Order: sequence, then structure tokens, then C-alpha cells
Amino acid sequence: MTEADYIVVGAGSGGSAVAYRLAEAGHSVLVIEAGGSDAGPFIQMPGALSYPMNMRRYDWGYRTEPEPHLGGRMLACPRGRVIGGSSSINGMVYVRGHARDYDHWAAQGADGWRYADVLPYFKRMENWHGREGDPSEWRGQGGPVHVSRGARENPLFDAFIEAGRQAGYSVTDDYNGGQQEGFGAMEATIWQGQRWSAARAYLRPALATGRAKLLRGEVAHVVFDTENRACGVRLQDGREVTARREVVLAASSINTPKLLMLSGIGPAAHLAEHGIDVRADRAGVGQNLQDHLELYLQYSASQPITLYKYWNLPGKAWVGAQWLFARKGPGASNQFEACAFIRSRAGVDYPDIQYHFLPIAVRYDGKAAAQGHGFQAHVGPMRSASRGWVKLRSADARDAPRICFNYMSDPQDWEDFRTCIRLTREVMGQAAFQPFIRDELQPGADIQDNDALDGFIKSHVESAYHPCGTARMGRASDPWAVVDAQGRVIGVDGLRVADSSIFPRITNGNLNAPSIMVGEKIADHILGRSLPAENLEPWVHPDWANAQR
Repeated sequence: MTEADYIVVGAGSGGSAVAYRLAEAGHSVLVIEAGGSDAGPFIQMPGALSYPMNMRRYDWGYRTEPEPHLGGRMLACPRGRVIGGSSSINGMVYVRGHARDYDHWAAQGADGWRYADVLPYFKRMENWHGREGDPSEWRGQGGPVHVSRGARENPLFDAFIEAGRQAGYSVTDDYNGGQQEGFGAMEATIWQGQRWSAARAYLRPALATGRAKLLRGEVAHVVFDTENRACGVRLQDGREVTARREVVLAASSINTPKLLMLSGIGPAAHLAEHGIDVRADRAGVGQNLQDHLELYLQYSASQPITLYKYWNLPGKAWVGAQWLFARKGPGASNQFEACAFIRSRAGVDYPDIQYHFLPIAVRYDGKAAAQGHGFQAHVGPMRSASRGWVKLRSADARDAPRICFNYMSDPQDWEDFRTCIRLTREVMGQAAFQPFIRDELQPGADIQDNDALDGFIKSHVESAYHPCGTARMGRASDPWAVVDAQGRVIGVDGLRVADSSIFPRITNGNLNAPSIMVGEKIADHILGRSLPAENLEPWVHPDWANAQR
């Protein structure tokens, strides 16, 4: 298949959703993906999540430039190189974001992307299993994406939620519904003990229609006709495929700006540095790069109830066997089963801190930090003002892009992270944790004053792997906008973007759900249709101006 109505570059969260909806509407679609199969337990077993994001087989293997405000540390930036994209290697956490996130998008020029506009798309994509037999006007049923909650069998999950309540915070029964703020159960793209990626939810059903085809290969650049209209793509091996209608880039917030620049769309001076002819001078391509940073606050446990009991060869074999033969046991969960969204201070109108709670002290790369039973809270601010960039390393499409997030470049970041640590210590000091907690492993009780906390933050802060914003939406009159509110690349025809690149500002929480929603909504823009807005009013703390909780 060398020709189709639509070419979609990238079989990840946004691209798979676009492909499915276009095929469903009767169009032919060619999906181009650099990576291979998602088969096998490393991807499909939720409890094995630390493996695929650290395997070159499934990950592009990107690293940042030396980060200037983190002592020159080069941080990992995993992006999925496999069908399903990053939804096949992520932590499976499902967070829509807060309603105010999308209202802010609209205020910044993304017309038609208010929360009232995107809520119908979140509902359309969901098959929600959060409270069986208890439907919610905020949630969707029957959609492609299964969303479930863990069993919370480990008592530490409920201890975390109860400690939040004891500290004076709200408890929410659905942070993806009417009230994000508070402590509660975390949701995941897991169904019947297996990862429910975009490949399962959208790509395979799209292929099953017979109207969508999958092509393995790495794209070198977009091809344009004499009228400056995208008419296909050229692959790195020289193959060329043709789009009769449009090309849709959904290659990630790292690879999409790279492809735009290789195609002559981007900051003119930067393109000229690499001898690339300028097709559309868009200063915002590769700029506005954002992410969430987080710290792991780790504690040793006074009872042998954590996942550390499986942190040995026989234990891992037992977990693997339970999952392999019955899709049950610890391997059937990502182990992020409790969470919280809170506000850092009075005067902040909606949550700006997120927690993931994990009943083991371990890093994302699978390295156990605590030699024994322990647990940890992942905590980080949601709306850093720091901005980074993605740039070309050369005009050769085979070269990885240069990436700099410019983490912690805004002074407020340091204050926010100190606040995160102090608020976490307060939660962990509540009575609900007393039967389970021995002492603080990290940062350690002796790390107290601002200088000591800043030193810990500088050395230990890690990416939550939520890059976005590098081809942001806005009005055509905005010189920093890259796409308009329908995802169309400004300055050319026949080319759209449908991934987290287009986020004007990062949303609260993990980005897989918003990325899928973008794919759903951009597909409707391509098809010339839209779902009617739903004006539900989300909960906001009644005294947010004067109270932190």
C-alpha cells in the first residue's frame, strides 16, 4: 500500500485514535510506525512497567542535553518506539487533567478546546469500570479505552488516603470526574490484568476494518506539492507514500517537531544552520517544551507488607507465573493504586501538586533504593513556568534530536519542590501511617533547611516522562503558534498534528489520556464534525482564595 486517503505518522496514543476514527468513517489510512510488535509479557504485564521503558527495543532511547540547572545531569526521555507508542511503555496511569487546564488552552488561543468542548471526547473514548453499577454523568461507557481501578489489597494504599484525610485534605471518589482535588483511588488503562494501550484500543480495531494498514519504517520528512500542500512522506530508506487528502503527524512531542523542521517548517535561522530550505517560518516549532518533574520520598516499613517480598528471583517468578496463567496477582496491577491532587497554598484555585503512591521503594528504572521493605510517594508540581526546546542535531533524519527541558530554570520551581517535600512529610506523619512507617529514607530527617533541600532536589529530581508543547495550538496570528485550533500546521496545507506537541500548556497529571483525547478530537476536525459541548461544573474548593486545604 503506497497510497491512501490519509497518512498517519506514529502508531501511538494520538495517531492510533486518529487512524481508528478515520477508518471507521470509511477512509483509507496508512499508519507508519518505526517500532515493532507489542507482544510479550514485558509490555502486556502491568507489573513489568519498568522494563519496556528501559529497553532499546521499545524505546527511542533519548536523553537530554546536560541540564544547566541540575548540575549538568542528562536525564532519560523515554518515548515509545513500538505499536501503541508511549502508551505501550508508560505507567498506565489515567488522568484527564483538570477542567481549568483546558479553559486555559482556550484562553491562550485554542478556540473550541474548553473543558466543556473536550469532555465529550473523554467520555466517547472511555469504557469506565471505576464504580461498577454506578454510572456517572462525568464518565464514559462503551468506548475503546478501558479504565479501571486497582483492588487496593495492600493496606498502605488506604493508609495513604486516610492520612490525607487526617491532614485535612478532601477525599475524592473520582479525580477524573467532578472533583480532581483530594486523595483517592488511582485509575489505570488496565483491563482484565493486561495493559490496555492505544494499540489494543484503537490500532487493532482500525486494522480490522481493512481500511487501515500498518507500514513499518522511519519517516525522513513530509513531501509537498508545488502548491505547498502535504501530499505524502518519504521514508529514510527512500520509499515514498502518497496521501490523497492529508498527512497527520503523531510522532510524539520529540519526533513531531523534528519531522516538521526536517520538512522545512520551523525557526528559519535554525533551519538555515542545517542547510534546510524554509517552507514555513514558524518560530514555535520545537519551543515551549514542558514536562513534569517529581521526587520520590521514600520510607522504610515497620512491617513486611510491601512489594519488596517479591524483589528476588523466586518472588519475581511467582508473580510472573500468576500473571501468565491467570492474569492475576501483583503483576496484574501497575501498583499505582492511590493518589492525590492538592493545592500548594491558599490563592491557588485548583491543584498544582500530584502524588502517586507506591508500596515499594524503587526507581522507574527498576533499581531498588531501599534494601528492605519500604514505600514511597512520588510528588511534584504540575505547572512549572520553565520551558525548554527540541532542536535538530543535523539535517540527517537518522540523527536523534537535541533535547533540553531547561528544568528548574524558574525560581518558583525550587520553592514549589520544597513545599512538596514539607507537605508530604506532614501527610506521612499522620496517625494512619504509624503502624507501617519506621523512618524516612529519602531525603532523610536531617535534610531540613532550604539549602539542604535544594541540594537534594538538584541531585534527585526525575522526569515523570510527560513531554509536551513543542508545536502548540493557537491562532494563526500568534507568531509562536504552530497549529491552529483544528490541528492544521500554519503556513502549509494538508498537514496536521495530533499528539501532545499541540498542548499550549501541560495538563495536570499524566498525559496519555489527554493525548488520546487530542487524537479523537483532531479526527473529528478532519472529518468536519464535532460533539456538542457539555457544560458540567467541576468542583472548586469553596475557600481556595484563603485556605490551602
